[in-house]
Amino acid sequence: MHLTRFRLNAARPGARKLIASPQALHAAVMSSFPDLLPSAADQPRVLWRLDRNGNAELQLYVVSAGRPDLTHLVEQAGWPAAAATGTPGWRTYGYAPFLDRLGKGDIWNFRLTANPVHSVRVRDGQPTKRTAHVTTRHQIDWLLGRQEIGGFRIQEKPQDRRHTEHGDLHQLVVRDQRSLEFRKTGSKAPVTIKTVTYDGRLEVTDSDALRKILTEGLGKAKAYGCGLMTLAPLAT
Repeated sequence: MHLTRFRLNAARPGARKLIASPQALHAAVMSSFPDLLPSAADQPRVLWRLDRNGNAELQLYVVSAGRPDLTHLVEQAGWPAAAATGTPGWRTYGYAPFLDRLGKGDIWNFRLTANPVHSVRVRDGQPTKRTAHVTTRHQIDWLLGRQEIGGFRIQEKPQDRRHTEHGDLHQLVVRDQRSLEFRKTGSKAPVTIKTVTYDGRLEVTDSDALRKILTEGLGKAKAYGCGLMTLAPLAT
C-alpha cells in the first residue's frame, strides 16, 4: 500500500478545474495508474481526498495498492518548472509499515472527509431514498455510529470542556461542509453530493478493522473524494 501527497497550484486554470469537479479529479487520480482498467470491477480501491487548508494550500492525498505517477497532474495543476529541476511535485510513502504498527489502545489525531447519508422513506409503500445528513448533530452521530465496525473510539472531552446541552462531548470538529454538483459522463441528470470534513482524536480498539477503513474507506461516494481517513501523531 502507498500513501501519496500532492500539492495543487491554485493559481493554475487546470487546478481550478479539478477543484471544481470531483468527477474530473477522480478521472485525473485514476489516470495515475496505468495498470488499472476503468471498466474492471475487481480492481483495487483507490481512495483520495482534497484538503483545503487555505486559499493557496490545497493538498491531494491518495491511498492505493499501486504506486502512482502524477506527472500529468504536475503539468496540469502543479509546478512543472520546479519538477524540471528534479523535484517530482509529489511524494509517495510506503503505507504498509505504518499500518502494521497500529495497535489497540493507540491514540491518534485523524481527519476524514465523508458523505454522511441515511435512508428515508417519504411515503408508505415507496422505496427508501438516500438522503444527506444536513445538521452537525446528525453528521456527528453518523460517525459515532460507525466506531465499532471501524475499529476506533472517538475520544471524549475532559469534563470541564464539555457542553452537554449541545451534545458536545467528543474531541471532534465538523468543518468544511460542501454541496458538490456535477454530471457523470454521458448523463444529463446532475449528481449532488454533500461532504463534510471531520477533525478529531481517536483510540484504536481493533487494529485490523481500522486498517480496513484506512485502506478501503468509510461511507459512500468514495470515487468522489469521500471515505479517506488519515492519522497523525498527537502534538508533543
